[in-house]
This record gives sequence, C-alpha cells and structure tokens, in this order.
Amino acid sequence: MSEWETIEAPAKLNLALVVGPTRTDGKHEVATVLERVTLADVVAVRLAPETRVTGFADDTLVRSALDAMEARSGARFEARIEKRIPVAAGLGGGSSDAAAALRLANGLLDSPLPLEELAPVATALGADVPFFLRAGPQLGAGDGTMLTTVTLPRDYAVLLALPAGAVKSSTAAVYASFDARAGETGFEERRAALLDELARIASPRDLAGLPPNDLASSSLAAELRGLGAFRADVAGAGPVVYALFADRDAAGRAEAALESRVAASWLAEPA
Repeated sequence: MSEWETIEAPAKLNLALVVGPTRTDGKHEVATVLERVTLADVVAVRLAPETRVTGFADDTLVRSALDAMEARSGARFEARIEKRIPVAAGLGGGSSDAAAALRLANGLLDSPLPLEELAPVATALGADVPFFLRAGPQLGAGDGTMLTTVTLPRDYAVLLALPAGAVKSSTAAVYASFDARAGETGFEERRAALLDELARIASPRDLAGLPPNDLASSSLAAELRGLGAFRADVAGAGPVVYALFADRDAAGRAEAALESRVAASWLAEPA
C-alpha cells in the first residue's frame, strides 16, 4: 500500500439558485452561482489491495468515485473520510468528498488522467461533483455541470445555521414540490435577472442583489438579515441557512443571538 494522500473537501454555497423546467434527461435546468467555504471534510486516499471506504458508514459517492477510477486504471484504492460538513444539509459535502477522492486517486496513478477526462467521471457521479474539481467561484448552467468561472468578491464572513427542529426532505422531494407548484414558470426571466445582477457585482454587499433560492425558503433567513447579514438564504435544497456578514465579528454576534433557536451553527469564509 502507498502512503496516505490527504486534502480538505470544502462545503459549497449556492449563492443563487434559479431552477427551470425538467429536461429530457429528467434533470432540471438551472442557473446557479457556486462558491466554496472553509467548512470542510478531510479525505485521504492511498493505493490498496482492495477498494474500500472507512470513517463514514453512509458514504456512497466516494466508493462510486473509487470504483470509477478502478474501472479506468485497474488500480484499487482505500479512502478515509473525516466528516465535518453536516450530512444532507444542502452544502454538497458528499459531492465534495467524491471530488476529493477522484483528485487524490488520480494523482496516485502513474499516468494521471487530464482534467478533460476526469470531468466526465465527476459528472456521472452527480451534478455538484464537477464544481469541486474546478478552481474559484463558478456559474453553473444546464443541469449545473456546465461551468464558467466568475469573479466574485470574497472578503466576507459566512454563518451557516441549521434551524432547530428542521427536517431534511430528500432532494428529490424538494424538486417534486417545486414541480407541483409550477415553480419553473418565469425561468427565463429569472435567469436573465441573475445574469444581470452577476455582471454588476463589485463588492460583497452587491451579492444581496442576486435572486433568492427557487427551491426552498426559511424564516431564519429574514431573521439573519435583521441581525446584520447583507444576504441570507437557504443553502441548496436545505435545510441549512447561510448568511453573509461584513466580518467574522458580526457573524459571531449573530450566531450568539440565535444560539437558542438553531440546532447547530458554523462560522466560515470563502475558501
């Protein structure tokens, strides 16, 4: 067996998530602004006699990533996951872990795959996985895997909060609810508004002009804005809510004010 290779697998924020109609492949058309934050899992990978994953019993994506790499290279890998990102929270932890495993396993090969060959492997694992192979903030289009690098201000603090009593619906259930209320109506107009606002962003507070999350909302977001956040919304399909503040002190004061009304919270910055 080789030595362990280790990297952090950061959580992601959908700073905007505009959702449209169902595509012919069964997925939804989206326009989304994706950013990493410093809350991160830790993933380690090494060459091994048999492929296995330890540290997180509910993992499926990292194992699928390693199986895909084995199918292409013939090599087998062992992965170890240290979970810090809350599970099923809208923060993309599983996708980030899978991308980290792909990156590490690829680096252990005698002839690593170039990014253009690794990207389709990531896409087959899930819509968020390709984002974590790219550097910097991205605009996601199509089913979210068509990525374009965007320049965004990153000098702000992030508070992530899990509302007390929140029950996580499956992502499929969240999208089914979106379809049931005909949420795709007006998608083209909302996407155009997103692109217009994105072009105007010059400072952190300009992020407040991005449209709200189409999939989910939370009263906690309004409360966080009342506590000084210049933007607050649900992360992905939820239930975690993110809030952006001018600095870590302001985020910390909001975290303290909400302590009795959230199940858990985390302070972070763009990564």
